[in-house]
Amino acid sequence: MSVVPVFLLAGIGGLLVVLNSRLVRIVDRSRELQALTQSRDTPVSSERESKTELQALKRRMALVMKAIELLTVTILLVALVVAVVFISVVTQLDLALLVVPLFVMAMVCLMAAPLLFQREVQLATAQVRRWL
Repeated sequence: MSVVPVFLLAGIGGLLVVLNSRLVRIVDRSRELQALTQSRDTPVSSERESKTELQALKRRMALVMKAIELLTVTILLVALVVAVVFISVVTQLDLALLVVPLFVMAMVCLMAAPLLFQREVQLATAQVRRWL
């Protein structure tokens, strides 16, 4: 039972790596499009398409950032659960009434983050489908 938080934190770390790499790709593509729209050689129709894509990237970035925030909160809550359990054992106090809501909040955040990630992936695939 004592290793459960370690595996949980390792899994969250893996999710953070995936989300971070997606965020980097979104930011890089946004920079490319911003440079393209600021170029004087860009046709008006291409500029409109770039601005539309930038709006989609902005929505995707917001979803990824919110998922990262939720995973960060999850990490903090899990660490807090571990600390409270440790204090409970050392002081021989029953702090279950504190541990349970902290853990439930951590799990709610952990469940919400992949849902945001899934939505971001759906937006990205829809964007690719429009180009094809």
